[in-house]
Amino acid sequence: MSFFFDSLSITVFVFAVCFLSQNLQIFNTDTEKLTAIPTNFSSHSHIVYSPDGHIVTISTGPTVFSSVTRINPVTGKVQVLRASCKPFSDPAYISVGREITFETADNDHAHAIYYPPNSKDFCGPEGEKPPLIVRVHGGPTSCAKVSLNTEYQYYTTRGFAVLDVNYRGSTGYGRVYRDKLKKKWGVCDVDDAVHGALHLSKAGEVDGKRLAISGGSAGGYTVLASLTFRDVFRAGCSRYGVSDLSALTSDTHKFESRYLDQLVGVLPAEKSVYDERSPINFVDKLNVPVIFFQGGEDKVVPPDQSELMFNALKSKGIATAYVYFPDEQHGFRKLENIVAALEGELYFYGRVMGFTPADNFDKVPDIVNL
Repeated sequence: MSFFFDSLSITVFVFAVCFLSQNLQIFNTDTEKLTAIPTNFSSHSHIVYSPDGHIVTISTGPTVFSSVTRINPVTGKVQVLRASCKPFSDPAYISVGREITFETADNDHAHAIYYPPNSKDFCGPEGEKPPLIVRVHGGPTSCAKVSLNTEYQYYTTRGFAVLDVNYRGSTGYGRVYRDKLKKKWGVCDVDDAVHGALHLSKAGEVDGKRLAISGGSAGGYTVLASLTFRDVFRAGCSRYGVSDLSALTSDTHKFESRYLDQLVGVLPAEKSVYDERSPINFVDKLNVPVIFFQGGEDKVVPPDQSELMFNALKSKGIATAYVYFPDEQHGFRKLENIVAALEGELYFYGRVMGFTPADNFDKVPDIVNL
């Protein structure tokens, strides 16, 4: 929630978040009334109150790309100053995210955004449920938002369903929900990713035998922990993911060097907790294919975190692949590498799940033990 003060009218502009439907609202300190500003966008961030009385923000929605917008707080008129890219070629291909709540461990509930497969040209075989990719956001205390995500659309137009999980600890649902990840990273996030997938499977939305999980950075850790400590997913994709929590505390940059004190525990007193939740210490329990993508210049999660897991799976004879981008950092920025990672993940799923993607890939990852 962000506050912006107008010194003349003593009005506070509030960025209110309610179950990931992020609405602009105005709170008048004189009348003590809260008034919503209706827009066609579902999410707003980086809000600035301009001297001319307008609000400038980055806005996005389930069918529109992120745009810099100028909003009149009185009339609600929205002017798009600059869009991040051209409108989607045909809205009929868009899978609109649907917010869901499901039961999870500890008699609790968790949230997610579900994107069903969608294409105006194709449909799945009769009587067959789609495979599912559970996506895990980074942070780990970030959040997934209802937006037009081209990566998700890439998969939903190819017959996959995507579940973007806001596990307990994600922001956007209040302090109590956020605090549930304290001392529980590697527990709550894993439980919620697993229960989200099982929820859709039991509801008949997806094929319970073709469940995959994918994430980057902190999300990559949840991927590896879910595959190591649970037996639900058939395949996984880790992008610069954490495999050794203790190593992360010593290798990562200074800004986040004490981040895990709250999420896992204080070292050295709670070293055993770090060891118990690090997938690298339990590779004997990991028995499903995983593809790894890693940047050589990553200073947040160094390459050895991915390389250790890849080599462990390789020595065990389990199908795996390691794609190394020497000039990338924590998150890929070059177009050719972004495309290679996206297509490589799809190709990997096809090989381990037994289907052949219709795409013509320029380059495919080298999968060992297949």
